[in-house]
Amino acid sequence: MKRVSYAEFGGPDVLRLMDAEEPHAGPGRIRIAVRAAGVNPVDWRLREGQRLGAHPVELPAGVGQDAAGVVDEVGPGVEGVAVGDPVFGEGAATYAEFAVLTAWARMPEGLSFEEAAGYPSVVETALRVLGQVGVRPGQTLLVSGAAGGVGSAVLQIARERGIAVIGTAGPANQDYLRGLGARATTYGEGWVERVRRWGPVDGALDLAGAGVIRELVELTGDPHRVVSIADLGAPELGVRFSGVAGSVPDALTEAADLIARGRLHIPVERSYALTEAAAAHRDSRAGHTRGRRVIVV
Repeated sequence: MKRVSYAEFGGPDVLRLMDAEEPHAGPGRIRIAVRAAGVNPVDWRLREGQRLGAHPVELPAGVGQDAAGVVDEVGPGVEGVAVGDPVFGEGAATYAEFAVLTAWARMPEGLSFEEAAGYPSVVETALRVLGQVGVRPGQTLLVSGAAGGVGSAVLQIARERGIAVIGTAGPANQDYLRGLGARATTYGEGWVERVRRWGPVDGALDLAGAGVIRELVELTGDPHRVVSIADLGAPELGVRFSGVAGSVPDALTEAADLIARGRLHIPVERSYALTEAAAAHRDSRAGHTRGRRVIVV
């Protein structure tokens, strides 16, 4: 089979599409014929050699953790899924023709493989940080970097829970944020004052690592009301860095329910072939994504 991998840490050019042995489903696992794989910031952070404790890397390494496809192997002890079922979920080395998943759910009706591949880690992260930041119905949440995959999910899930949302993003994404029910403003000079005019902020999320931790603490009045998934220096300012996943199966179940009820939709901004994995990483790292980027197999 073909698989994207890297033998050394570095820039996007270390990625190679190579022949590899097919993985197989062990106990409690399934294997899928991959139809699409999600592109996440953690993918290029690991490729660069960033030390992320929850994701140890042993070289040579595959790339990717999210995927959607068709079940073609079911490991011992697995129930409720059969060969031929369309599923989406999380595993390892998903930029490949076949991948083993450790958590999965049946794809909601009407969802394409390309769309489904963009949800697993994004929704798990969104649900996790919403729980950690502790904002309740009737309160206001500020989301820095709100137009990407996690931000798109956070805004929609928060609104579903009765939480008011403010989102920051680039000028091109202001209408997109408003369409998700957020009050929207751009980055840049004066953004803190623009947010402050809307009233008190009860919690804040840093999803882009844009160097705004101090401002988020200022707006909330308490570092314990701020959570970051993108700034490794956040703990130096008393802010929680969230990098360890919660229950992925529970997140997938909730995602499938929200999607089926029309309460969650994350658009695919661009799709790439396996041969374009390096371009996908460059674009993801550059930011300013609206929704998700995916690899189509």
